[in-house]
Amino acid sequence: MTDKLGIGASFPSLTLDLVSGGTLDVPTGLGPKYKAILFYRGHW
Repeated sequence: MTDKLGIGASFPSLTLDLVSGGTLDVPTGLGPKYKAILFYRGHW
């Protein structure tokens, strides 16, 4: 497990697989208007 992000820390670069297919590079693929990211695990 990695360390938690602190205040003012940069978000690490990662690639997410999308449910609809394809991928999304975070944070570069989000654009400048987004300020928060929510990860939802889904159902058990």
